[in-house]
Order: sequence, then structure tokens, then C-alpha cells
Amino acid sequence: MLAKKKIITFRSSAGTDVFDMSAEARGFVRDAGMAEGQLLIFVPGSTAVVTTIEYETGVVEDLVQAIERLIPSDIPYKHDLRWGDGNGYSHVRAAFLKPSLTVPVWGGEMILGTWQQIVLIDFDNKPRKRNVVLHLMGA
Repeated sequence: MLAKKKIITFRSSAGTDVFDMSAEARGFVRDAGMAEGQLLIFVPGSTAVVTTIEYETGVVEDLVQAIERLIPSDIPYKHDLRWGDGNGYSHVRAAFLKPSLTVPVWGGEMILGTWQQIVLIDFDNKPRKRNVVLHLMGA
């Protein structure tokens, strides 16, 4: 069993930002030279997530709006009362959507659907530097 790792960095704004990281992940897998394995993609922190979606402006906006309807940013959160930072909603959103994703690797390529891209979503209410950990395990 071999393992390779890489960190990629994104800079977000204040609000819900969605970044397509598929090209970086695909390049990492190809450069690693492993034929079979699993790629773990993980974002450290409690206000961002990693998931998949068709990275197309319409569906990305649909997702952002759906998340706002499900977990609104403009209602009171106990976290905000305690810490005064106004990002309670971002913690709740991240808890529901999760910080990691595992993608199988076969024949040296990630197995993703035709319209499936890997995305980082940052929910925080202030700009952040986000490091995303790519950890490939296989042979």
C-alpha cells in the first residue's frame, strides 16, 4: 500500500463560495502514478465542506439557494450569541454536508460521472484561506 498527499489552497470571500477542484484532484491522481486506490479529499475546519455536483452556474446557484432555504443565514443561532461572530449558520451547514469525500481510483483515474465535479463549499461569513487535503492510498 502506497500513500501520496497534497494540500491545495483556496481563498474565499464573505458568503457561500463554491470552488471546482476537479482539475487539481485529477492532476494529483495522474501525477501520483497509482493504478488503483482511493482518494480522500478533506477540508479542515468547521465551516466548509467537500462534495460533488455538476459545476454549472445554474445548478451551483440552485444549490446555494437550496442550502439557504434549508439552513437560513438570517435567523438567530446560539453560537452567535455565545461568540458574536455571526457564523452559526455556517457551522450548522457544514455539519450537515460534511468535510470529506472519498473517490475510487481505477486505472489511474478518479471514477466520477460525466457531469460530476468535486467542489469545496465555504460557508463562512468572512474571507478565509482554505487548505484542502488530498490523500491518495493504493497501489
